[in-house]
Amino acid sequence: MGDPNQPAEPKGRKRQKVSQAAKGVLYGMAAHGHVTAALRTRMYLEHLFMFITLGDMLGVPVIPPYYSLKILPYAVPNIKSWKQRVFRERDFTDQVF
Repeated sequence: MGDPNQPAEPKGRKRQKVSQAAKGVLYGMAAHGHVTAALRTRMYLEHLFMFITLGDMLGVPVIPPYYSLKILPYAVPNIKSWKQRVFRERDFTDQVF
């Protein structure tokens, strides 16, 4: 099955690879909750930033237009996806997850 030209791996090396894989799986399982919480926090902050910057589109003037125009170049690439997320029809299962 393996390439006959390559020498077989020593038993210790194979055991080390299995150990590293097991450590990676356990670390991933332990860190998954923290990573998802950080991503959710980032999502909420991005929503807040876009709402503050483009609140006039929704009819809610949050900050004066002068400052929102200064911030606008940073928000332009995300406008279309933000509008889709904000105006998306919600379902009761969205609250569960």
